[in-house]
Amino acid sequence: MKSFFHRLLALFLIALAPSSGAVELIVHPNIEQAGLPRSTVRSIFTMRMTSWPNGQPVRVFVLGDKDDLHAMFSKHILGVFPHQLRRAWNRQIFSGTGQAPEKVADQKEMLDRVTQTPGAIGYISEEMINEQIRTIAVE
Repeated sequence: MKSFFHRLLALFLIALAPSSGAVELIVHPNIEQAGLPRSTVRSIFTMRMTSWPNGQPVRVFVLGDKDDLHAMFSKHILGVFPHQLRRAWNRQIFSGTGQAPEKVADQKEMLDRVTQTPGAIGYISEEMINEQIRTIAVE
């Protein structure tokens, strides 16, 4: 019972945590945009926007559905719950109109894949930011 309350408290604290600085949107160094409107970021991660303004394909990378950082990203940056995001992907897959983003195992793999994949976009925690990767502001 104590463990349940500890988990509940942790979830409550995550929900109250300020969204700025906790999760960073990252892109491949060849992406020119300095910032993107939240609606555009949502379109990218729901796989409705499939190319950058210059015509280059967007390659979306995400963590697993149960990952805490994925939940934080979904709620604070996209403004949706992870299950809503999954439902949007499934709808596109099953209707044959789109596909799901590429899933990575952890933040290290996310950083590596976004760094090495032209047109890539993903997210990592603020602590993982280094000189190899570009962060992009959500406006």
